[in-house]
Amino acid sequence: MCKIVVIGSTNTDMTIQTDVLPQVGDIVAGGRFRICPGGKGANEAIAASRLGGSVSLITKTGNDLFGRQAKQMFSSEGIRTDYIFSDANNPSGVALIMVNNAGEKYISLAQGSITTLSLEEIDKTRSEIMDAKVLLIELETPIETALYAARIASESGVPVIINPSPQQTLPDELFRLASIMIPNRSEASKLTGVDVNDFDSAKEAARKLADKGVETVIITMGHRGALMLRDEETHIIEAFDADVKDTSGAGDVFCAAVCVAISENKDLLSAMKMASAAAALQVSRDGMMDAIPYRYEVERLLTPP
Repeated sequence: MCKIVVIGSTNTDMTIQTDVLPQVGDIVAGGRFRICPGGKGANEAIAASRLGGSVSLITKTGNDLFGRQAKQMFSSEGIRTDYIFSDANNPSGVALIMVNNAGEKYISLAQGSITTLSLEEIDKTRSEIMDAKVLLIELETPIETALYAARIASESGVPVIINPSPQQTLPDELFRLASIMIPNRSEASKLTGVDVNDFDSAKEAARKLADKGVETVIITMGHRGALMLRDEETHIIEAFDADVKDTSGAGDVFCAAVCVAISENKDLLSAMKMASAAAALQVSRDGMMDAIPYRYEVERLLTPP
């Protein structure tokens, strides 16, 4: 049995780093180019696996080189790939990224095959979802597909964790199906209309999400830490000190760590501490996929000498 099932996107990031970003019509020479895997579902699945979870990924790629490479990569990370579907008519997702030395970016994403992940394909994964300890869903997948999977999990008593990213309007039912929702400060503001800029406003936003039916709300606040609201009780976990180099993927790693902790029957405060440690390690390194920490690194940060 795979304890953690992740439903989400996978794509290939093609990045050019230059001293300055081009203006419209300009050509900027002298950049450094790299290709690496990306996508929120991929990030979360790999993070959960590196942190010690038994992981199955439900996603969809194109029938192309990028899709085949992604499947091989997931397998090498110890992730179950039985439910990586292939789309004969649409390519794998690709992100074209330009970034300057200050970290400012232009990003264009062609989502490709993940937009066709269907209810019929989710039906093929039904037994996997029903047997899971936790289901993690991010929202680069079609909303109706995410909602359908959440219903299957909820009806089977499987906790549903929603990472409501990218920001968008969500159906009321998805809030009610969420055992845990983990937005960042910006996403919480978008979902509730509350300008989340400190823990008091985060608490207000969390209460609004709870009123929508979310059982447990965790709002991540970057270097400030994270706030959790559950059963009318509020808890704050401070962030670990980190020399921040790149915040890419911090939210994905945080969500994955919470899932791993829950799959190990840890309490939610312990889960948040583990997630905060993992996120601190992530932001202290350059890049996304290569920066994802392993369990031994998180344990070392949690239990210093």
